Amino acid sequence: MSIRELISIDDWKELNQSSGEKPVLLLKHSTTCPISAEAFKEFQAFQKGAENEFNYALVKVIEQRPVSNAIAEETGVKHESPQCFLIKEQEVTWVDSHWSITKRAIEKAINQ
Repeated sequence: MSIRELISIDDWKELNQSSGEKPVLLLKHSTTCPISAEAFKEFQAFQKGAENEFNYALVKVIEQRPVSNAIAEETGVKHESPQCFLIKEQEVTWVDSHWSITKRAIEKAINQ
């Protein structure tokens, strides 16, 4: 399964709604930040081992600022980037940011 890029607020709402059927892993990504580039690599490494277990999504925070802001507002989680979310049934069950976003951290979060 590929990583879906969110380009509209409607994309975000649809993804959040889908978390009732299948958990969502979402990465807020800055295309200009080297820390975010490393977090994206870790996100992809996790995804390769668990392709069908989650809906994977990415929002580029600079290019899609309104989407990023909507996510922060609707989840109640203050914006940071990079930032990774696990969402189940429209509730954030785990969130982490910056260097804490690793394949191992994601694995630990989904097994809690």
